Amino acid sequence: MESERVIDFQSLTENVGRFDLRNKTFLIPQMSKIGVHLVAATFRGFGINAKVMDTCRGLDLGKEYTSGKECYPCQITTGDILYFLKKEKERLGKDFSPGNYVFFMPETGGPCRFGMYNKYQRIILDSFPELKDVKIGSLTTRDGYSLAGIIEKEQVRDLRKAAYFSIVIADILDRLLWKIRPYEKEPGMTDDFIERSMHVMEDSFETYGANKDFDKILDKLEEIINEGKTIIDPGIPPKPIIGIVGEIYVRTHVQANQDIIRVLERYGAEVINASVAEWINYTTYDRFREARIGFRFSLKQLRLGPMREYLKKIISFKGDLLYQELRQKQAYKRMRSLIDLSEDHKVADLDNILKEKDLFCFDVGTEACLSIAGIVEYAREGYNGVVNVYPFTCMPSTITSAIVKPLMNKLRIPYLDAPYDSAFQPGREAAIRTFMYQAHQHFKRNGISTGPFSTS
Repeated sequence: MESERVIDFQSLTENVGRFDLRNKTFLIPQMSKIGVHLVAATFRGFGINAKVMDTCRGLDLGKEYTSGKECYPCQITTGDILYFLKKEKERLGKDFSPGNYVFFMPETGGPCRFGMYNKYQRIILDSFPELKDVKIGSLTTRDGYSLAGIIEKEQVRDLRKAAYFSIVIADILDRLLWKIRPYEKEPGMTDDFIERSMHVMEDSFETYGANKDFDKILDKLEEIINEGKTIIDPGIPPKPIIGIVGEIYVRTHVQANQDIIRVLERYGAEVINASVAEWINYTTYDRFREARIGFRFSLKQLRLGPMREYLKKIISFKGDLLYQELRQKQAYKRMRSLIDLSEDHKVADLDNILKEKDLFCFDVGTEACLSIAGIVEYAREGYNGVVNVYPFTCMPSTITSAIVKPLMNKLRIPYLDAPYDSAFQPGREAAIRTFMYQAHQHFKRNGISTGPFSTS
């Protein structure tokens, strides 16, 4: 593919946004492997031809068409779409029709560079004459990732509910992986088991998701958990618990973070990563907060029109949040009756933690809200160490580091910053090894017990 950079600013609005996905191939970049596969299966259950793209195979292309000022996820996802389209063109030849593809790249408001990925990737695709007709499908945090406009109106809410539930189940499968693998009877058993389980759950969501038959999906998940428990060697003693926070893409994308969870496990850790559902809940909660603030402001000014609009938003976003938290709680409660999996954080509780400790504020926004409060919650729960995983130069995670590093030093809880780009840092493993030595010492002193932020 040859590129000629010509910017058509009209294309940034006409070819980026919500598009009807019927009769299109919906291309989803990998982030959390299990999560994107279950989401894609859910979309297929609604008649959308969703496909998960291979990841990092086109990283050289991603680096070629970015400047280096973008953060690492931009390079990876840019490379993923260019590589896929290149191979698809080679496979189909003259039958290749770029208008048949919609590339999924959501966005967010605020200062994070992520909000501009799809705009920049639009410019790149437009610079290839043969790829101008590839659309970029974008959902935004500004409306809590509403799915309106991509499918028939009467199916929008059902698709949203099923897609959210698939993310919750994917989080549980990830936590099952991290719970079992440090204690597996034979190396490799857990990875094989989880790979098989992912495909089983894909079939379940493709079959039952559109009808919201979530009980049948949970029945299948129960079978998986009961099988997974047989892999655990009860003779292996408990290990230090390490919590991971950070930027959502890099901390969940195994290749991007150079499989840091497996490296930590190699040095004796049991690891729990912040969930993807937590981010979805946060965006809904934040829209609810904004609507509530807007309503109060309009009330003070006695502006009845804006008051009505904000009240509608309050009811809508609060309803979405209550539904999401209910579904999440039901799924975790049922699975925790079978195995001791960590529950997810409630976003309102994280908001209260920041207010209580005066560490940060949800008014500022960004993932730092979740990371800072999540670290405090890990400390309360007696974790033996915390790792902050993020793209090199990531602003929200740099804020997190600046706030929590002195706090962790004061509490004598091991803390590690783990920024990533495409380079392999020679001192990375030594830093992890040193961190894990400190975590083992913390474990010997404290075990897994009530942490220093306990409210009890």
